[in-house]
Amino acid sequence: MDKNKKKIVIVGAGPGGLAAAMLLANKGFAVTVFEKNSQPGGRTSEIKLGDFRFDVGPTFLMMKFVLDEIFVECGKRSEDYLNFIRLAPMYRLILPDDRYIDSYEDREKMRIELARVFPGNELGLDKFYHYEKKRYEALMPILQGNNQNIADALKSKFLKALPYFAIGHSVFDEMGRYFPSALARLTFTFQSKYLGMSPWECPGAFGLVPYTEHAQGIYHVVGGLSEITRQMAKAAIELGAEIKYQSPVKELLHKGKKITGVLLENGENVLADEVVVNADFGYAANNLMPQEFLKKYSADKLKQTKISCSIFMWYVGLKKQYHLNHNTIVFAKDYKKNVEDIFRGNLTEDGDISFYVRDTSDTDPKLAPIGQSAMYILVPVPNCRANINWQKQKEKIRSFVIEGLKQRLGITDFEENIVVEKILTPDDWHDDYNIYEGAVFNLSHNLDQMLWFRPHNHFEELENCYLVGGGTHPGSGLPTIFESGRIVSNLIFKKYQKKD
Repeated sequence: MDKNKKKIVIVGAGPGGLAAAMLLANKGFAVTVFEKNSQPGGRTSEIKLGDFRFDVGPTFLMMKFVLDEIFVECGKRSEDYLNFIRLAPMYRLILPDDRYIDSYEDREKMRIELARVFPGNELGLDKFYHYEKKRYEALMPILQGNNQNIADALKSKFLKALPYFAIGHSVFDEMGRYFPSALARLTFTFQSKYLGMSPWECPGAFGLVPYTEHAQGIYHVVGGLSEITRQMAKAAIELGAEIKYQSPVKELLHKGKKITGVLLENGENVLADEVVVNADFGYAANNLMPQEFLKKYSADKLKQTKISCSIFMWYVGLKKQYHLNHNTIVFAKDYKKNVEDIFRGNLTEDGDISFYVRDTSDTDPKLAPIGQSAMYILVPVPNCRANINWQKQKEKIRSFVIEGLKQRLGITDFEENIVVEKILTPDDWHDDYNIYEGAVFNLSHNLDQMLWFRPHNHFEELENCYLVGGGTHPGSGLPTIFESGRIVSNLIFKKYQKKD
């Protein structure tokens, strides 16, 4: 290793850490990534159960251009590493009244679907594209900026974008601009789930999320979304980064507020010029960072933050195929009550749940043996602040899912065809994946926890310490997490004024 190179340590080989590793290695820094697991990815890694493979977390990719740009900036092409499949339809929605609507990127197909299911609402589709494109174009440069200083609010681009934040309006309100039917709006607001929020609470600014899906499409990656981080790790190593697996970090080393490196669980001290933290932010603040210097994000202050919901995950290997759509979303019969219960910390007693199913049987033969299927089932549930005994309650949720599959999707023989299965509850996310309070979508994305009000990429409470991942700016979701890695790499590059 060149002794003159500035040394960068990255804690965690998740998508944000790997994006930073690729970009910084390409810029000539000496990059070492320490990952506690034996594979990269964190929540974007893989679970193997016998001959079945499952993504731990994300199951489709939106805003693909962000990932493409990161590879290009490193002199590479994403398509040389990954095989992308554009999904059409993007997903099937089973509505509370049991009608279904297929959601398409193709505008005319989407118009036909709206007219079929919600006659008259198709008239608002062009207006949706027109206005939400303006919102997207106004807000994306702000989300892609580093937003280290509230003075950014005085810049002209922010002032011009201010109306598009729709302050005081939820994303459900904003979709009412185009679609008078409340059920039609669900087609364009369920995406608030990606942020771990309710459509009735998620800020209207996030109308740009359904727009990006409908304007740019969503993708499956052959082999699963975990292939993204696996191939990013490969590219980072090719660019000169070093990734050390099964090397958990115990704490950040420091001299006063200045972070000087990391202490590994094995007792080894590793010094660095800069440290990038890709661990879950709440976990890192509570467990890795020197507590005496944390004021804004002390343990007590973290307890007062708004955090996302959690998820009950059921990974199921089945000895037959059901040939569902790649993505199927089933809304509870009383969807609003279901969402409100989740955020009040309540579990349903009547089994009226919302759930998401990914069935790759017809899309990707690599995830299950021939003629069999790897089913991924997600149920939004309260986070650990609800103090639910998940050891007792997980079988109840499992039974609710089986009944939901039967009643809502017509699958009557699901349980008898199970070969292997694994369940993750909020407690498991907290204990095994080091996720603060099991809130898998991190800090909530309320406007008072966005932009400069979110933990900064160049962390404001410590020196030489940077943050990537869903708990920092720009927020949760794969493309924004990739973007956090790019923002951090640019901040470090600028500090040292390195030349390509």
